[in-house]
Amino acid sequence: MFRRISSAVVKDLKRVFTPGTIACIVIGTAIASFGLHNVHQRTGITEGGVLGMILLLNHWFHIPAAIASPALDLCCYLLAFRMLGKDFLKTSAFASVCLAGWFFLWERLPYLFPDLSGSPLLAAIAGALFIGVGVGLVVRKGASSGGDDALAMAISKALKCRIAAAYLFTDVTVLLLSLTYLPVHKIAFSLITVTLSSTLLDLVKSVSRENISRRLALRTAKNNDCRGREDQA
Repeated sequence: MFRRISSAVVKDLKRVFTPGTIACIVIGTAIASFGLHNVHQRTGITEGGVLGMILLLNHWFHIPAAIASPALDLCCYLLAFRMLGKDFLKTSAFASVCLAGWFFLWERLPYLFPDLSGSPLLAAIAGALFIGVGVGLVVRKGASSGGDDALAMAISKALKCRIAAAYLFTDVTVLLLSLTYLPVHKIAFSLITVTLSSTLLDLVKSVSRENISRRLALRTAKNNDCRGREDQA
């Protein structure tokens, strides 16, 4: 009985955690955590979503982040579980462990990226690149690195909209609420980073070898067609 159960568990894990899935989650969480630690935390450029809501609840209702963070993440994961299934929870748990491990590493090293505190626009763009590519790789494999990703994926599936639109909706909603206690100029740079990161994330999630090959084939066919018409003329 035990051998049969363990065999079934191992078979299921091999099905869920393919080499490609593991690689995307490990690399994606490394990139995202690197950007959060070396850019966002260092320059004060904030994000929307769950992180922004934690700050908002702490400011207005004095709810500690240690309570608000797991509570909001749990709500998002429960909602996403109903929409996305148990495989989502497995890959997301692995992604969360990887993210925590990378943070543990970065926090014990000196900053590995130039200080952009004096250039908030560059910080917003750089932060968006790290978050968009990193989280995009994680979401590409159906996983989530936090409550923000889980909520956006659930909204995207429920409303049948692009995941970039779901991210942007949750981020902008929280950032607009944050205007009740944060200066406009800080929110402006945060809007830039969430807009860019959500667009890039959607691109990374959607791009595939098949899509690239199809587009190249269409472009080649169009070029050949144009040359044929020129030859006939």
